[in-house]
Amino acid sequence: DLIFYGEPGRDGVRRPYEFRPAWYRTLKQAGIKGLRFHDLRHEAVSRLVEAGLGDQEVAAISGHKSMQMLKRYTHLRAKDLAERLDQVFGQ
Repeated sequence: DLIFYGEPGRDGVRRPYEFRPAWYRTLKQAGIKGLRFHDLRHEAVSRLVEAGLGDQEVAAISGHKSMQMLKRYTHLRAKDLAERLDQVFGQ
């Protein structure tokens, strides 16, 4: 089955599922404000890079066609960068 697609209607056609009401309800229940569903894509790309996947691997997973867009989606955490520098320089 396709992701975010509802059950067929009376006409037998499957239409995209409107997930926004469920998304906003979940955010409200969790006490989270200002998080867009699209923000999860940025988060996923950043965590894949931090996990050590190469640019081409991350682009294949995320569907980015250019390295420029992939880099735009990558947000590394300062703590992780500091730990990586410690690893490189043996501290």
